[in-house]
Amino acid sequence: MTWSIVARDPDTGHLGIAVASRFFAVGAAVPHIRGRIGAIATQAFVSPIYGTDGLALLSEGHSPDEIIAILTGRDDGAQQRQMHLIDAEGRNGAFTGAKCIDWAGHLVDDNVSVAGNMLAGPEVIAETLRVYKETAGAPLAERLLAAMDAGEAAGGDKRGRQSAALKIYRDQDYAWLDIRADDHLDPLSELRRLYAVAQERFLHVAETMPTRDNPHGLIDRRLIDEKIAALEAARIAEGRPSPSFATPLKPA
Repeated sequence: MTWSIVARDPDTGHLGIAVASRFFAVGAAVPHIRGRIGAIATQAFVSPIYGTDGLALLSEGHSPDEIIAILTGRDDGAQQRQMHLIDAEGRNGAFTGAKCIDWAGHLVDDNVSVAGNMLAGPEVIAETLRVYKETAGAPLAERLLAAMDAGEAAGGDKRGRQSAALKIYRDQDYAWLDIRADDHLDPLSELRRLYAVAQERFLHVAETMPTRDNPHGLIDRRLIDEKIAALEAARIAEGRPSPSFATPLKPA
């Protein structure tokens, strides 16, 4: 029902998953990530346990291949399921059950994997991987979005489109970016709009949030308010409309 890409940025250690499907709210079921631990996509006849227990096993030091063996070995429905994952060191692995609906398969490469089922054909994941690799050096979110766009252009989910999601973790237990289009005619385009909205304010505020290494975060909010105001003034001066659907800001 889905194809997805699971990736680790080797320069930063950041982890990300992007996914799209002709299924409602795919972002609620497929992606599972923990900062400094790893990222798992569980799909086809979804087992959320592959995500939750898989992350627990990663935190205990098991390798991706060991985790696949453990989770599928105890599951009578494994041949209807698909999963792929990567750990904080960049070790990755993938599994596609023999009973997943065609076309189904996966590709594993350095610090990235792509997997899908119910797809138009193998070119969907091939193009997704190709574009991800060709955009090396770009921000992780942009690489993931570009890769998914390429997979969609190659045919995507053979049933059509409905939902998509993008989730990125840095080194914390909370997401740095978590956006979803749960029910949309063009969900990947909607993700791009949401990512553009996030760049106006949200991602700048995210830089101020407390972390394990800095439990205070940025206390003086004037610094971030001034930065956001400057970016907003520049956008207006250039005549660029905001991508946001928010109502005009009212005085506090």
